[in-house]
Amino acid sequence: MAKRTYEVMYIIDPDTDLEKVTKLNEAVGKLIEKEGGTIIRFDDGGRRTMAYPIKKKTEGYYMLYEIEGSGQEILELERRMRVNDMVIRYITVRVDEDRKKAEKMRLKREKRTNQRSKFRQSAEEKAEASAAPEASV
Repeated sequence: MAKRTYEVMYIIDPDTDLEKVTKLNEAVGKLIEKEGGTIIRFDDGGRRTMAYPIKKKTEGYYMLYEIEGSGQEILELERRMRVNDMVIRYITVRVDEDRKKAEKMRLKREKRTNQRSKFRQSAEEKAEASAAPEASV
């Protein structure tokens, strides 16, 4: 199967001990690697205020994983998050296709910029060349 890149963000209940939060993050990492995925990046967002209350909670611990894998690890991870009481919300987004599009657009933009700068340089050189004979008269 093709390797795909996913971002998984989840919010943990703010009443959870930091020790349990750490254990949960370690368990998530082990699960991902056990299922055949690799963790590209892990960001611990810490305790933050949420945009709106969820289950009468206004804060939560934000965690973000960037995972590369086949998708099987995502299925198992989401299944476990559904039954875990510490996880208030989670979302998984496949980002590899969007990044490819963005890279393609960036390269196209750079190519266009380079062409414009070459055109401007040649136009300036022609203007200078045509102005030079007039100055010697």
